[in-house]
Amino acid sequence: MKKLGALIASFAIGIASFAPMAFAQDKGVVGISMPTKTSTRWISDGETMEKLFKEAGYTPDLQFADDDIPNQLAQIENMVTKGAKVLVIGAIDGTTLSDILQKAADAGVKVIAYDRLIRDSGNVDYYATFDNFQVGVLQATSLVNGLKAKFPDTKPWNVELFGGSPDDNNAFFFYDGAMSVLQPMIDSGEIVVKSGQMGMDQVGTLRWDGTVAQARMENLLSSTYTEDKLHGALSPYDGLSIGILSALKGVGYGSGDMAMPVVTGQDAELPSVKSILADEQSSTVFKDTRELAKVTVAMVDAIMGGKTPEVNDEKTYNNGVKVVPSYLLKPVAVDKSNAKDILVGAGYYTAEQIDN
Repeated sequence: MKKLGALIASFAIGIASFAPMAFAQDKGVVGISMPTKTSTRWISDGETMEKLFKEAGYTPDLQFADDDIPNQLAQIENMVTKGAKVLVIGAIDGTTLSDILQKAADAGVKVIAYDRLIRDSGNVDYYATFDNFQVGVLQATSLVNGLKAKFPDTKPWNVELFGGSPDDNNAFFFYDGAMSVLQPMIDSGEIVVKSGQMGMDQVGTLRWDGTVAQARMENLLSSTYTEDKLHGALSPYDGLSIGILSALKGVGYGSGDMAMPVVTGQDAELPSVKSILADEQSSTVFKDTRELAKVTVAMVDAIMGGKTPEVNDEKTYNNGVKVVPSYLLKPVAVDKSNAKDILVGAGYYTAEQIDN
């Protein structure tokens, strides 16, 4: 009996010591809906958040929607059905989620829009992103600085404008930020958009598709620049920049006496970083999405703990129904002069990745 009592006591102690540990590892399910795997940044965002949520004791449910809106809607609905307490959503199209978010709200689920504002819904609780207007300012400033350095004796500069996907709210902030710099120079005649194509309705690139941007640049070159030279292209994303550069190289830019135009970008994707170091793409904008993931996890942790998440902007992002409380991180302009210092210094890439 003494042995049996000791065994029972030992078993009880084991359960007591194990139970808190098991509980600490089960804070609840967090749904993570990312828009696509066609961009390395979205893969990185999703995997980073998955790792951080696991470390924080949550059960992450990470899904990629493959740029298919019905697929994303179905995935989000499934997350709600499986008991997710919070949804982190990088929307494909920020205007398509109202119905599913109402279902989430009815189930008591909180929603964080991740780097793309979800529009036309009152059921978006928070927004984690970068200062997207400033991204555009940095892109246009890099473009102008590049024009001055590369074509100092040429005026006016011939520039073409490319915008992001019209279904991504950020694309308008990028464009508006850039035009806050470029429009005065267009008005003064220092910059000329020879095609006349301006405004997101004319320059937007659906789904941020690089092949679409390449085709549009090819058409611009054949229709508008058979005699005149192009000096610069405003590109809001590295995936578009690579397509634009392919079109330019296809007609001889970057060889002989045809200097490569100044081409901007965003996201510091590895092919574009290598292109910058090879004197093709001129610049990109680095957004450390690891930090964005940390901010998002902290928001979820606050929500799950019954607290109010930290925000630093409660004015900018009106989604058509409400102003969504936001946390904005700072973007950084990157060119050949600082690419290695910033990207390798931050541990975002290794020197070997960049050089090979």
